[in-house]
Amino acid sequence: MASTKISGTGSSAPEKVMTNFDFEKIVETSDEWIRTRTGIAQRHIAEEDVATSDMAYEASKKAVEAAGIDPMDLGGIILATVTPDHFFPATACLIQSRLGAKNAFGYDLSAGCSGFVYGVQMGQGLIETGAAEHILVIGAETMSRIMDFEDRATCVLFGDGAGAAVLSRSEIPGIMSLYLGANGDDWELLHMPGGGSRMPPTEESLRQRQHYIKMKGNDVFKEAVKTMESSSIKVLMKAGLKPDDIDLFIPHQANRRIMEAVRKRLGIPTEKVFVNVDRYGNTSSASVPIALDEAVRGGRVNDGDLVLFSVFGAGFTWAAGLVRF
Repeated sequence: MASTKISGTGSSAPEKVMTNFDFEKIVETSDEWIRTRTGIAQRHIAEEDVATSDMAYEASKKAVEAAGIDPMDLGGIILATVTPDHFFPATACLIQSRLGAKNAFGYDLSAGCSGFVYGVQMGQGLIETGAAEHILVIGAETMSRIMDFEDRATCVLFGDGAGAAVLSRSEIPGIMSLYLGANGDDWELLHMPGGGSRMPPTEESLRQRQHYIKMKGNDVFKEAVKTMESSSIKVLMKAGLKPDDIDLFIPHQANRRIMEAVRKRLGIPTEKVFVNVDRYGNTSSASVPIALDEAVRGGRVNDGDLVLFSVFGAGFTWAAGLVRF
């Protein structure tokens, strides 16, 4: 049976940067408070004329080029996002058009911060059952569009950006194991109440600021640490490996304290953990692919290296992946 590898990566972020000092001017917070509790120093914020598809397209171009293929070689495009350009059509279809990937199907996937790794699982299945030779998987978010800039507990956490990876059929296994999970019981701990069929936009819902992220941070923190640890262990066990075998750990870039807690529980040395949350904040589904692309292009990932992903997001959803490069 065919195997699947990651053959190319790419990422993109808006030029505009908001530092913690910028937030000091609009909400009651401080650079020290934000850094101490999250590890974030700045984040990229999209200009008014920039949408999710714009960043996803730029990241996708780089990934396709890095994979050494033509867009026409793509058999499918899976875009993970909670901030699509429109409810429909799927933002993946907009990317298909802009890339000129005429042979590719396209659909969007909503799994919160776990979306990219969910997409990798879907792409692997399509490749290994013969449905496609190459699949483009994207994580892209314009989180600033759903951030409440009057809520200091959430607005400082998120940023905008996109990351992409081309999955290709391979004789040598690249994706060693994947693990996905979900628990819908706790959905209200991290969600956006308004905008869907349950609460469509009205003057009242807008006045009550129901179309922004709502999060109970302490509860999410505890669940994230516990679940990212357990899912990492499960994906390693599926491959018959241990944390000591990992060359690089790329956790979801949501909060430096969460990443540090998970690292300690797994016993992974600090030097094996990739961190860019200080420069991007939490970019949701774009978090892991942006970090992966930076790690690859920065020389942190070499041929034969084992890379572990672990993510946790709204839903609740979670996922882990183990990939050999």
